[in-house]
Amino acid sequence: MPRMSAKPTVAVIGLGAMGHAFAANLLKNGFTTQVWNRTRSRADDLHGAQVGDSPKQAAAKAEIVMTMVTDAETTEKVIFGDDGVLAGLKSGGVLVQMGTIGVAQTDALIKRVAEARDDVAFIDAPVSGTKTPAEQAKILVLASGGDEATRTRVQPVFDAIAKGTKWLGEAGRGARMKLVVNAWLITLMQAVAETTRLAETVGFSGDDFWDALEGGPLAAPYVRAKLDKITGDDFEAQMALQWGLKDARLALQAAGDTAMPALRTVAEQWSDAVDAGLGEKDIAAVYQYLKAKG
Repeated sequence: MPRMSAKPTVAVIGLGAMGHAFAANLLKNGFTTQVWNRTRSRADDLHGAQVGDSPKQAAAKAEIVMTMVTDAETTEKVIFGDDGVLAGLKSGGVLVQMGTIGVAQTDALIKRVAEARDDVAFIDAPVSGTKTPAEQAKILVLASGGDEATRTRVQPVFDAIAKGTKWLGEAGRGARMKLVVNAWLITLMQAVAETTRLAETVGFSGDDFWDALEGGPLAAPYVRAKLDKITGDDFEAQMALQWGLKDARLALQAAGDTAMPALRTVAEQWSDAVDAGLGEKDIAAVYQYLKAKG
């Protein structure tokens, strides 16, 4: 069988909630999977994965490397460090950056990768979705960059971890759309929390609120999921509040002088909520913050 028809070996760098789900779904779909995480024990339940001692070691055995770490600074370290991805990735390999690190930061990363390794293809591919959809391979990949041949190479990998892929053009457009999507998600979450508090103030429960929405055009599944968290007092993180705040700030940074008064106010509220100790809880925990304020 020609090598082109075989599944590529994939390395997943970063095994947080999303990266762990990516690796698990790749293994489930029969991909030879290399992994690396700063805390090695995160790979203990990824049976069949080969665990590298460094990003370099994991990347050296892979054709496609996916990075999914918390921020731009960490992303740069795992890619460009002495034991980083580019020190190990073979010529002709593909680097897929999937974390939400910001627009300017992504543009700088694209340029730096091209300067360091012009023999490596770069794909910018953040995702729309949180922990449970990622585990169920129901996220959406917002991909950009690469030529047609490179996109063809990585598409089976995306198909294993997601329900769909949106190809958005040149590298960097994925990062831009990701912040648009997350700005909407963040402001919607704040609206759900505030209107739930209003419903309670005027004599209704969160379930009553949903009953008034259900069956109508405003009954978004996302709203139901977050109302379920609020009414069930379940704030285990699907998307942690501290990372939601990070993304809100990145979206405001990308907006520049564009007026974003609602998002700016939300970011201020979420900053206070994180300072109040809610940072590791789900973004729905902003409801708890508002309730504590009265």
